[in-house]
Amino acid sequence: MLLPIGLLAQKSSVSISGTVKDKVSDETVSFVNVVLKKTADTSFVTGTISNDNGLFTIADVKPGDYLIEVSYIGYTKFIAPLFIGSNSEFIDIGAIVMEESVQQLSEVVVTAKQDAVTGTMDKKTYAVDDNVSQSGGSVLQSMNNLPGVTTQDGQVQLRGNNQVMVLLDGKQSAITGFGNQNGLDNIPASAVEKIEIITNPSAKYDANGNAGIINIILKKEDRNGLNGKVGVSAGLGALWIRKENLPGIRSQYQATPKINPSISLNYRKKKVNLFLQADNLYTETLNKNEFVTRTFDDGTVINQQLKRNRNTNFFTSKAGLDWFLNDHNTVTISGLFSQETIKDYGDQPFFNANTEENLRLWQFLEDEVLTAAMASVAYEHKFQQPGHKLNMGFNYTFDREDEKYFFTNTRPSFTTDESFFLIADQKVADFTLDYTKPMKHGLLETGIKFRRRTIPTNMQFNPSATNSVLDTGADGQATYKETIPALYGNYTYEVKRLEAEIGLRLEYVDLQYAVDPNHNTYQSDGYDYFQPFPNARITYKLNDRNKVSAFYNRRVDRPDEVDIRIFPKYDDAEIIKVGNPGLQPQFTNSFELGFKNGWNKGYFYSAAYHRISDGTITRIATTVDTTNLIYNISQNAGKSYNTGIEIVISQELSDKINMNLNMNGYYNQIDGFTVFNLYPIENTFTADQQEIYSGNIKLNTNFKFSKSTEAQLTAIYLAPDIIPQGTIDSRFSLDVGIKRSIQNGKGELFLNATDILNTMVIRKKINGNNFTFTSSDYYETQVIRFGYSYKF
Repeated sequence: MLLPIGLLAQKSSVSISGTVKDKVSDETVSFVNVVLKKTADTSFVTGTISNDNGLFTIADVKPGDYLIEVSYIGYTKFIAPLFIGSNSEFIDIGAIVMEESVQQLSEVVVTAKQDAVTGTMDKKTYAVDDNVSQSGGSVLQSMNNLPGVTTQDGQVQLRGNNQVMVLLDGKQSAITGFGNQNGLDNIPASAVEKIEIITNPSAKYDANGNAGIINIILKKEDRNGLNGKVGVSAGLGALWIRKENLPGIRSQYQATPKINPSISLNYRKKKVNLFLQADNLYTETLNKNEFVTRTFDDGTVINQQLKRNRNTNFFTSKAGLDWFLNDHNTVTISGLFSQETIKDYGDQPFFNANTEENLRLWQFLEDEVLTAAMASVAYEHKFQQPGHKLNMGFNYTFDREDEKYFFTNTRPSFTTDESFFLIADQKVADFTLDYTKPMKHGLLETGIKFRRRTIPTNMQFNPSATNSVLDTGADGQATYKETIPALYGNYTYEVKRLEAEIGLRLEYVDLQYAVDPNHNTYQSDGYDYFQPFPNARITYKLNDRNKVSAFYNRRVDRPDEVDIRIFPKYDDAEIIKVGNPGLQPQFTNSFELGFKNGWNKGYFYSAAYHRISDGTITRIATTVDTTNLIYNISQNAGKSYNTGIEIVISQELSDKINMNLNMNGYYNQIDGFTVFNLYPIENTFTADQQEIYSGNIKLNTNFKFSKSTEAQLTAIYLAPDIIPQGTIDSRFSLDVGIKRSIQNGKGELFLNATDILNTMVIRKKINGNNFTFTSSDYYETQVIRFGYSYKF
């Protein structure tokens, strides 16, 4: 809602259908005139005639109050009031019976997903191309402007929570993650048509992701003939050094280049529609530049820096065809291929803060290739009644994580060269069956889904002959197997002042994690459950400009494979990340109450929300010996709470300027907890209750200088917040962008800059069992981009 290009979940036009029958014979009547008229003055709006089977359809009807008039020679004219709601694309008004006397039709309503602007906030849609201040970057960067959305550590958060399920064209994928979200900072925004944010998902969606769902929709056209779009953008980042390196390491990246060519093609002729989308995003970035001070209870103080210069090339492509067998049956076959190559050149020096002694220099090369391929077959059958359809789909995904990590460990008395190699192959098969039927006062959706997911993983440590830091008994093989059958039903209902939705998803999960029997710490583990996941919504329309909505959702966050992966990861010399195969799912109950008031040139929206999570999944940092190494272990930390209020105010100040203000304030609490760690040795960690008031503010101002020139200024403030075992300080950034349409609207130029004041620095404080950890990350945030695109 902070963008002028926000498209509403509420339907701007509706297709209504019905049948005309003779009362005496009960047979359908063909070629009957069906007309819609305005209620106020009975003026003509639109009309049609029934077909051979007595069925009629009137498309592109705006929501509102109408009179429906049905007439035919030999029958008495039929006139009745008709209310067209705004929640569904289709409505079936049933049978209209023609007889000698006038019969009045009952009031008719459409239902479905609530309009984001009206306050239900269950779905909001934003066109990426019109996000001027973030054009030319990644999907993650383009989300910075969206209401209720923040980004941190390469992940997107909704209302301060990163438990978000990310979909690609409505499906989970290897690119965006089947469990935890990933890869968003490398997907080029140029490949994306729009982004949907669903904060209160219905039972139709998978149950995971307690904060909500983000659906990334890739570009695809279906116009007749050959058409498409080509574009290229380039940029520079890290324009100057914000903080000098500690002594003895390689230089930070400066003036980092970025380039993103893209092409989108579509060819449609008669019954076949062919489509292709391809993008390549190459970037060099100062990915991390974190300065850390660790203070231990024995008086030891260590100053360190982690600098990571990153080269990334991400290629993504999608191709396929739609085959329109006839007016009622369509088959779509598509394939998606992506390959991401990442090379990190890192330096990590350590100094004794008291004596300035050089304790260690850790230098590394991380060479990672992520390859993903997905094949999809979808079939859609449209019944005679518009909106009544059956969909079947099968998706198979294969992706490989191929990581090689080489490091040199330099100590005052020795130097060693070591490495480790990781191969993880993920195979996912999904089958879905969905049935949708418009009804007289609502919409019925039901379906089934079956998933089989397997991830065999092989970690190989290559230690030095002496003084190795690698835990050679902790490598080996492991296999993750997940089976999920699910059944759902969802019904929405609407009359003139009341909307309601109720749904239930039944889900069985069987997860088994087989661990190499030679592993020195962990054993095979897993879990299974059969659980219901209900959802409910009720909305009351006070009048045409005001609505009140209430929601309830129960959702789950299952541990992803990387959360339970048993192999220690040494991408930080003295902070070792390890998974936990004993990790259990996190269940969340969420409640929300929303209100929206609209006026001619703006609106006010507010929502109060409360989430209760049990078995909160997080990472716990501990030290267990005299080496001062920190072990970051996945654990269930007990109960946590997220309570807040979100406010959006939008106002058109003039025909040249409009402003949107989004404010989100919340209270986070994590109850005190005690966990038992197995790695590297058995130890217990206890934490007191943590709580904080936090939030964020986004002010987006849009300027229209002429028909062809627009600009955007975005200010973002993120308040201090709690993180596991600590806090993160406030952050602020200012972004600006301008675009101009040329070549009779077919071409477009843009120029933008992010974090123009260079103020975005991430500062954290962590409290461990016998240490404190403070850090400031001066990673690359300031980037200037320019680009050109052409439609044909």
